Amino acid sequence: MATVTQPITVDAYDRMIEDGTIGEDDQVELWDGGIVAKRPKNPPHGVGTTKVAETLEGVVPAGWYVSRENAVIVGPRSKPGPDVSVVRAALKFDTTRDPTAADCCLLVEVADSSLDDDRGKKLEGYARAGIPVYWIANLRDRRIEVYTDPDPATCTYLSRVDYHPGHDLPVIDDGQRAGRVAVADLLP
Repeated sequence: MATVTQPITVDAYDRMIEDGTIGEDDQVELWDGGIVAKRPKNPPHGVGTTKVAETLEGVVPAGWYVSRENAVIVGPRSKPGPDVSVVRAALKFDTTRDPTAADCCLLVEVADSSLDDDRGKKLEGYARAGIPVYWIANLRDRRIEVYTDPDPATCTYLSRVDYHPGHDLPVIDDGQRAGRVAVADLLP
């Protein structure tokens, strides 16, 4: 993979993928104009991602689908691959474009070694993009951190509520409650 010394756009990143500069086995994503390595995933992270995705699949209503580790465009220079995203169903088989922030009602990052990034640059980027609901499945502290009410101007969420095993967590879909899930069902 080529070294990038200046910020690049999503379009330039996509061209690098198309022309093979970035290979399909390269574990990278575009964040704030830089190509950054994705952290390797350990078994608890993999199980956590599977549990979150499968649990959400049971409550996400028609019109939406659950996507695992697929890219979402969250700005002109950011195209991460969140662990789980809930995306408009119309894009499920669309081969012409990646979903944008406007196409997502929920993004989830499963965090153990990535907790600082997920609470830092990822949270700021998702808030800036206006992602309505952002969850961190915090494996270290065994809780789900739910961030809502994004403020793009300050790159933060105005509300945070933590849910622990024994709690039920509301799943919000396009501003409406789609159902509830048990926190214990989301954590490995």
